[in-house]
Amino acid sequence: MLAVAKITAKGQTTIPQDVRTALKVVPGDLIVWDVGTDGIATVRRVQTMDLEYLRAVEGTLSEWSSAADEEAYGGL
Repeated sequence: MLAVAKITAKGQTTIPQDVRTALKVVPGDLIVWDVGTDGIATVRRVQTMDLEYLRAVEGTLSEWSSAADEEAYGGL
């Protein structure tokens, strides 16, 4: 599918209806953009529990797993 949209002066655009239908997105849904080093961008709908996002975040959580953190926050 090829769809063209114009970017406004504020950097906004409208997602064409065919694309919204293909992505199964409705107002209020989130989308994620992935831009490769080659300049090619892909967009997809963010799932409620997006596993790729959770895996990316997982790597940053180790900074909160010290013994001091466990003592301070363990009872929460």
